[in-house]
Amino acid sequence: MIFWANQCKEFMKITFIGGGNMAIAMIGGMIRQGFTAAQIHVVEPDAIKREQLNADFGVSCSDPETALPQSEAILFAVKPQQLQAVAKSVRQQINGALVISIAAGIRVETLSQWLDAYPRIVRVMPNTPALVQEGMSGAYATSDVNAADRELTERMLAAIGEMVWVEKESDIDGITAISGSGPAYVFYFMEALQAAARAQGFGPEIARKLAYQTFAGAVKLALQSEDDAATLRQKVTSKGGTTERAINALETSQVRTTIIAAASAAAARSRELGEESTRSLEV
Repeated sequence: MIFWANQCKEFMKITFIGGGNMAIAMIGGMIRQGFTAAQIHVVEPDAIKREQLNADFGVSCSDPETALPQSEAILFAVKPQQLQAVAKSVRQQINGALVISIAAGIRVETLSQWLDAYPRIVRVMPNTPALVQEGMSGAYATSDVNAADRELTERMLAAIGEMVWVEKESDIDGITAISGSGPAYVFYFMEALQAAARAQGFGPEIARKLAYQTFAGAVKLALQSEDDAATLRQKVTSKGGTTERAINALETSQVRTTIIAAASAAAARSRELGEESTRSLEV
């Protein structure tokens, strides 16, 4: 991986438009992975952020009024509601680069039109654990994206965790529901487990440690085990024991069904956001 990045360092430039948290996570991970600071450029309107990015990573930065450097890839890391204006402001400067967008809910067709029918686009749905290089991203590529483009995308996303390709853009809605929104479901469960510890009489510090480490340990065990989650659960659940009674209470309350319904609601909202962005083309 480092060898690949070093081989490309003389001619590859990757430009990030937007220097927020996700861009920072990717830049930091890419540099640890073997990309050089000279390969990375960031367009960021906030002067303080530009100074910080340069100080932290040594990357070059510019304000939005400055022309974009010739780039192999241009990654849009701005809020969805900002993407239309930003895309239109740089569409004459793409110059054949691979375009990558991490803006939630904005479909490829929509972004393409904002970029004057530009065809070579990858849409990515990352998630917040990317901030600690433990992210899970889903990516969809248009037919004009070639094998080298896919490899570059994979190298960049490897800097923030794991990734999968999907064949249909509509599958990004499912990725959004499971991995994009998923950390919030996990944190919700952690909140509940911490509250349960408090209800058993533990103070806040012990309650937090019990809930967080239990969750962290269970996830680590699952990742390292050949057993699936159902089998691991069964191994903890002795017949007639404490865990069985707890699981029965969860089943009675239809927690599993509720989680599935919650993810379906998230996917539906992702589709709605995509439809809203598409309708904006008609305005």
